[in-house]
Amino acid sequence: MSRIYWDAMVFIYLIEDHPVFAPKVEHIYKRMLERQDTLCTSAFTVGEALIGPMKGKDTELIAKMRALFQSSEVTLLSFDPGIAEMYADLRANCAVKAPDAIHLATAAHARVDLFLTNDKHLQRLTIPGIAFIAGLDGSVF
Repeated sequence: MSRIYWDAMVFIYLIEDHPVFAPKVEHIYKRMLERQDTLCTSAFTVGEALIGPMKGKDTELIAKMRALFQSSEVTLLSFDPGIAEMYADLRANCAVKAPDAIHLATAAHARVDLFLTNDKHLQRLTIPGIAFIAGLDGSVF
C-alpha cells in the first residue's frame, strides 16, 4: 500500500477521456485500487483541472471533475506554511515552474512513495520526500 500523488494532467487525462493517455491512466488507477494505494493530490489540482471545462462552459465536465475530487477516492492535500517553504526552495534551486513547484512541494511534504506525471522535465528530478517520480510511459504499474 503506497501513497501516490497524481499531477493535475493525470486527472485531466482520465476525466476528459484523452484518446492516448486515458487508457494508461485507467490501468494505473485499477492497479492502485487492487493494491489499496492512497491516491492524493494538491487542492491546487482542483483549480487546474477546472480551467478547461470552465473556459468551455462544459457543465457536465465540471460536475465530473467536482465529483471525483469530492469523492473518498482522492485525498486532497492542503498548502500550508511548511509546504510554502518547500515551494520557495524548489523555485530558488530547481528549474521548475510555479505550478510544478506547488505540486512537488505538496507531494514531498506528504512523503509520497510515487509522484505520477506526464511532464518529462519533472521525471528527471530527485526531490527529498518523494521516493520516486515516474511518467505514464513507464512500467511502474
